[in-house]
Amino acid sequence: MASFAKIENNIVTIVVSVVNEVLKDLNGVEQESIGIQFLKNLYNEPNAIWKQTSYNTIEGVHKFGGTPLRKNHASIGYTYDSNRDAFIPPKPFNSWILNEQTCNWDAPIAYPTDGQIYSWNEETQSWTLQTI
Repeated sequence: MASFAKIENNIVTIVVSVVNEVLKDLNGVEQESIGIQFLKNLYNEPNAIWKQTSYNTIEGVHKFGGTPLRKNHASIGYTYDSNRDAFIPPKPFNSWILNEQTCNWDAPIAYPTDGQIYSWNEETQSWTLQTI
């Protein structure tokens, strides 16, 4: 299955799956443009903007070693950045900074690596140890 994100005002509003066979050209090669045209026809929205996305792409890396697609798998509410050709998740906190390599958000202080579980405290700008 191939996944496609519908984009309105640079925001992902829906993500749908399309059977791979639909994407194939006359030579049997999958083409994003064929999937886009299929969805425009299916939804009767000739001016809609669709972009292919991949469940296997996370922070610019294909988890099975393939070619990554648009930095991150799209989800509803993600931003599509046409300059980066990337899907970017919503910013979790005002202090976090966009990582240009991963197109994901980094805390201003690295997550502790001591094996404990922490949550970000925006007020103190620090990681808070979670207690059970």
